[in-house]
Amino acid sequence: MLEAGITHCVVNGTSPSDWPHVAHLAQKYPDFIIPSFGLHPWQKPTEHWLDDLLHYLDTTPHACLGECGLDRWIKDYDLDQQKEIFTTQLEIATERNLPLSIHCLKAWGTLIDILASHTLPERGFLLHSYGGSVELVPRLAELGAYFSFSGYFLHSRKSKVIEAFQAVPAERLLLETDAPDMLPPDHASSHPLAEGVNHPANLSLIAETISKEIDTSLIESNFHQFFIH
Repeated sequence: MLEAGITHCVVNGTSPSDWPHVAHLAQKYPDFIIPSFGLHPWQKPTEHWLDDLLHYLDTTPHACLGECGLDRWIKDYDLDQQKEIFTTQLEIATERNLPLSIHCLKAWGTLIDILASHTLPERGFLLHSYGGSVELVPRLAELGAYFSFSGYFLHSRKSKVIEAFQAVPAERLLLETDAPDMLPPDHASSHPLAEGVNHPANLSLIAETISKEIDTSLIESNFHQFFIH
């Protein structure tokens, strides 16, 4: 990543099982890794998940919260449980004004209802790999959303997503790789370390490719405003 010109890397934990690894990376590379801890809706809550989460937020410098969120795409989802767990994490992020990364699939109405009925972090919140409609962009932006574009959306079948991002205000736009998943198309993943998986170093190629479609001029300042400010 450093060789590719990347100066910071946000590493998102998704469950108590990987939070220690995120904390270790942040300790090993304190000027490069921005750690984030959250209980993802794909993961089952452990008995002490909330205590563990608070421990890592309290003991890891510059910790963020996420990924967390809602997902009606996965099999046998329990939306009521997801709502309770997400709301708990939203309240923590708001109380501490932490950068909050939200995952949402096929649950946009429920997410907006929760966001609209709760106090939100003063710094706003991030919609990771935003895949919602163009019609939802103004309402989410009004609530304080940043919208993160993933290189996976460069596939031709995802043209509707690019249309949605063209409606995102430039001061609310961010980019991500979602490595090692969400592999972009071949023309945007030519980094020699990729080899069939999505390497974080693909970020510069994703930025170069999507800049032909959307205004990316404020990406760097948006990143610092949201994650570092």
